[in-house]
Amino acid sequence: MNITKENIDALNAVVKVDIVAEDYQPKVTKLLTDYRKKADVPGFRKGHVPMGMIKKQYGKSIMIDEVNKLLQDSLNKYITEEKLDILGNPLPRVQEDFNWDAEAFSFEFELGLVPEFEIDLSQKNKIKQYNIVATDELLDEEVKNIQTRYGKMSAIDEATEHSNVTGTFVNEEKGINKKSTFLVNDLKGKKNEKKVIGAKVGDVIELETKKLFEDDHKLQNILGVDHDAIHDLDVTVTLTVEEITKTEPADLDKELFDKLFADGSVTSVTELKEKIKEDAEKQFLQQGDQQLLNSVIEYLVENTKFDLPADFLKKWLATAGEKPLTEEEAAAEYEKSEKGLRYQLIEGKIMKDNDIKIDYKELVDYAKVFIRQQMAQFGNMNPEEKELDDIAGRILQNQEEAQKLQTQLISQKLLAFYKENINFKTKEVSYEDFIKEVYK
Repeated sequence: MNITKENIDALNAVVKVDIVAEDYQPKVTKLLTDYRKKADVPGFRKGHVPMGMIKKQYGKSIMIDEVNKLLQDSLNKYITEEKLDILGNPLPRVQEDFNWDAEAFSFEFELGLVPEFEIDLSQKNKIKQYNIVATDELLDEEVKNIQTRYGKMSAIDEATEHSNVTGTFVNEEKGINKKSTFLVNDLKGKKNEKKVIGAKVGDVIELETKKLFEDDHKLQNILGVDHDAIHDLDVTVTLTVEEITKTEPADLDKELFDKLFADGSVTSVTELKEKIKEDAEKQFLQQGDQQLLNSVIEYLVENTKFDLPADFLKKWLATAGEKPLTEEEAAAEYEKSEKGLRYQLIEGKIMKDNDIKIDYKELVDYAKVFIRQQMAQFGNMNPEEKELDDIAGRILQNQEEAQKLQTQLISQKLLAFYKENINFKTKEVSYEDFIKEVYK
């Protein structure tokens, strides 16, 4: 057997694999001998069927199987030993005059090669990092929300400006069918308030989703719509009123503080606001980090220039899935996936150049943190270590779940690396201004 590689250019190569009879014939002969020993053919004793008959019946199919196995194994071994960085999988070239009746065969495969490139992380103040703070207004609003949640509620006959309305929002075209509760004066604009004020149980009200609430994220929670869809949502929904209540706010006293913090850690409004601020800014940090990571990815993709073997990748995409794609479909798929592929290559190079990696123990520990958080939500604050190990083991046996956790952990490590190695332009903002800037 002989394997050679010809570089077409920096991004494309062709590997040629020459196979002769000596490479596959010993294995074929052995398999045919085994077939002969086991063959049960009428008119012949078992094990005494003429070899010519066995060859005629099974010889060609066995030979083709063995050549294909030898070809695949040899090609994979060659790519590994030569340390070829390839994209996708090798694509066999079609040979119109190929003949399986020959004794020697030549196969050719197209390869798409990973491009060589450099990554510049030295640019200053090109990427904005948000430091999101909980403002006094937000803290005051959250204190009011707590007073409302723990207040005394009573039913009333019709909706007022300060009443709570519970009902089901429906829009069949967008698949909206959600029962929610909202405060009437949270509605944006007098026009919307007028539609609801005076409503009674059983009334059906038509509302426009555009500018229904000041905060689109409140609308997202009320309608149960995906985050990406909510900002441009402009449809009519029907609200069927099911309950109208008013709430007498709870007093800010020891009884309320003890309900919120049974350990007695909060004894005043000032301490309550400190707790709210701490919790809020932890959540803001997570959102700010995700936005920062998205900004870094966008920056690196836009500013790390290299070519890709586009024609090869389109051909590969046409055959890679369960269903073959047309040239037009493959080209469209390439356009959709190109940016993701570019960042995948950039990410891989950053990890390789800076020895960023994860081992199985790290993945288990990360899974256990995730499991512990989930169990805490259901009141199990101190699970045993063995229980966590068992659950983590089961989760990581699921390839999809394991891949998801691994991706999250890698993102965390890369974010930490970016924070240490990139000079960001830092901006302190309120959560409201963060939402306006990022999702405008």
